Parts: sequence; structure tokens; C-alpha cells
Amino acid sequence: MIRLGVLDQVYVAEGRTAMDALQESTRLAQAVEALGYARFWVSEHHGMPALAFSSPEVLIAHLAAATSKIRVGSGGIMLPHYSAYKVAENFRLLEALHPGRIDLGLGRAPGGMPLSTRALQQDKVVDVDRYPQQVLDLIGYLHDAMPEGHPFRNLLAAPSIPTAPEIWLLGSSGESARIAAILGTSYAFAEFFGTPGGEEATRFYREHFQPNVALEEHPRSMIATLAVCADTEEEANRLAMSSDLLFLAIRTGMERKCLPSVQTAMDYPYTEADLLHIRQLRQHRVIGTPSQVKERLLQLAADYGVDEILINSPIHDERARIHSYELIAEAFGLI
Repeated sequence: MIRLGVLDQVYVAEGRTAMDALQESTRLAQAVEALGYARFWVSEHHGMPALAFSSPEVLIAHLAAATSKIRVGSGGIMLPHYSAYKVAENFRLLEALHPGRIDLGLGRAPGGMPLSTRALQQDKVVDVDRYPQQVLDLIGYLHDAMPEGHPFRNLLAAPSIPTAPEIWLLGSSGESARIAAILGTSYAFAEFFGTPGGEEATRFYREHFQPNVALEEHPRSMIATLAVCADTEEEANRLAMSSDLLFLAIRTGMERKCLPSVQTAMDYPYTEADLLHIRQLRQHRVIGTPSQVKERLLQLAADYGVDEILINSPIHDERARIHSYELIAEAFGLI
């Protein structure tokens, strides 16, 4: 049985505001909870006007308070920017407020352009090679399991609680899979990035997983993919044009300030090179009717050897986006 979740990057849709986008994300979380989705994750990006937020911890607190059952988490916290201790404090507080419902997804990427990275790391010494140790420190804080001799062994990451968030390492490369396997964490692969080698990365993770006494005893992995579902294939392809133009702009260095409407995407003067880019992007998209989307998602799960998929659906029309998730839930028998 495939478990389904949601990855929401909270795009500001053309003609609407960041505040509108945040309200839409809240309504989406409530809708997919009712539909039977297992998780609702939000990402971390900085200095991007097309995204309505940059602080997943704050948004997680809001979304968890607006729902009652669905797990809510980060996809993910860009740990090299921060102190492992402060991240542990933030997520212990979230877990205390919403026990058994908080996920802590972690990443190594900067989550923005060089200027925002410089601002985040101003006056700090940051070494991305310390990321594995940061993860270990975070595990130690969250599980009161700091090793003997650690300088912060006796330091409490308040509040002191009996449970801890689930820890997932996120990645789009074999290196993240290697780190997750060595550290014994769960692993999530960003399939929608289109980075080659994903099946090999998840296989490496499963085959080289080393249990961590504070965490899972067995490997656990998932993928995140972009999917657009509608009642007809024609409508699904039409709705997907918004994300086609958005990701085309990102790939070609012409970042847009919002998620374009379908009409804006239809009217855009595409070059032959643009259309080639879009065809390449579409190879890593799941677009179609409920039966088509289900078949493709099941194939992806088999290819990657996972039993859980997070779905990202950047659709301009709010009702059409919720309907897309509803159709997928029906296809998988969640409702």
C-alpha cells in the first residue's frame, strides 16, 4: 500500500498576494487531511518573491494548529545555516504542542540564491562538510542521546518531552543517500528535480543502511514528485502549463515573481529552446487522469523501491488544485 503525502511550496499565484497564498495553503492542509493524506510538508527557500514564506518552523506551527491528525513537517530545514541546538529547540517545541505529528526534514542546500545565503550566514563560519555531525548533534538533542565526551552532553534542548519528531534527510543526489544510510535516518529523494541517479541513490540507501539506536531500526524512504491530475488528460495538461512556465523561468535564469495563470502560460512567446526545456521538464512530471496518474505513481514507487510519495501540485486555480488531490486520493482508495 502506497502512502501519500503533500509537499506544498506555497506559491503566490498570479493576481493574488502572499497572504492569500498562506490562507490557501491552510485550506489545502485541511482538505488533504480530510482526504486521508498522511503528511503535509513545507519547504525552505529564501529571497524568492514567488514563494509566500521562508520560515518552515513558523508555518508548521500554524498548519499543525489548523489541523488535527495529519503529520506536518519541513521539506526541509537547510541545516548548515543554523545551530543544531536551535533547530532542536524549535522542533521539540512543535512536538510538544502537537505530539506524534511533527516531521523534521533536513537538507544541505542553501535554499536560495547566493545573496540570501550570504545574508543568512553573515559573520558565521559555515562548513557544509560538518552537516553529518550537525545531524548527529540534532539526534542527540532530540533523543537525549549525546555521546560521552560531547561538549554539550548535559545541555537540555527545552522543552523536555518523551517523544521526538521523525527525522528525514532530504536529497537529490547519492551523497545525501550515503549520509542518511550511515547515520541511520529516514531518506527522501526529490524526484521532481529531475536529477539522474535517483533509483540508484535510494537503492544504495536501503542496501547500506546502518541502524541508529535512537531512531528507526529499518530503512525508510520516500520520493517527492510533481503531479497534476484532472478529470480529462486535456485539462490536466492545460493546468500543468502554469508550472511549465514557472520552472522554465527558473531553469533559464528568468525567475518569475508568481505562479503564472494558465492564460499567461498560454500567451507566452515560447522559443524552440523553451519548448525543448519544457519537454525535458515534463519527463519528470506526472500529469493526466486519475488512472494515468495512479499508474505512473505506482511505477515510480516500484522504480525507487519506496512505499511513500509526497505530491507537489503547483496549480494556479485553488479549486482545481484541491480537486487534483481529491482525484488522486480517490484513485488510491484513500476515501
